[in-house]
Amino acid sequence: MTTVRTNTLYVRLRKRLVIRPGDTVRLGDVARLLADDERERRLAGLVLYRHSPEDGDRAVIDMLHVIRAVSEAEPGLDVEFVGEPQTLVTVTARSQKPIPGMLVVAWLLLFFGSGLTIMNFHADVGMLEVHRRMTELITGTRAERPLWFQIPYSIGVGLGMILFFNRVIRRKLSEEPSPLEVEMYQYQENVDAYVVADEMRKLHGGGGVSRGNGGRG
Repeated sequence: MTTVRTNTLYVRLRKRLVIRPGDTVRLGDVARLLADDERERRLAGLVLYRHSPEDGDRAVIDMLHVIRAVSEAEPGLDVEFVGEPQTLVTVTARSQKPIPGMLVVAWLLLFFGSGLTIMNFHADVGMLEVHRRMTELITGTRAERPLWFQIPYSIGVGLGMILFFNRVIRRKLSEEPSPLEVEMYQYQENVDAYVVADEMRKLHGGGGVSRGNGGRG
């Protein structure tokens, strides 16, 4: 590891941290630090926040709170921030294994729901008549059930969905993110930005840790 011989601590706050009820959050948990090795190890264990039940399920640690905590631990140390100004701390209960029955129900709902959506779309745009017309243009004969055209089309729809979502079961076809993953990432970013703004709005008295119950420095 590179040794830093200056009287400066460089801090890069993480965007998000997930903890369990009652956990203690230390500086090393919410940030990457760069300083001389001894100082970095010492400050990584600096306690910034202890969760209690009345705090709710979220908190925000901002850079002013980090500066105050570091200054109390080591007066005279310069703190330089890189990147995010706040870390959103989310409190979740212990993870539970999914119930197999619920997974089956969810799978069936998604399967039949997506199937009905595709069928309703085809009915709205008159896809059957389009297939009949295309078959007539190609062969010169009108077929009421052009299966030789509809079966490859149906297989193509399935393959197109696989390529669109870039995933087969749990295996990704390539490292490129799918449109769904991009949308989920943007949604999570917007939610986190709103939560941070809302918590900071509730914060009273300047820098500190904003708690889910309205703020307590």
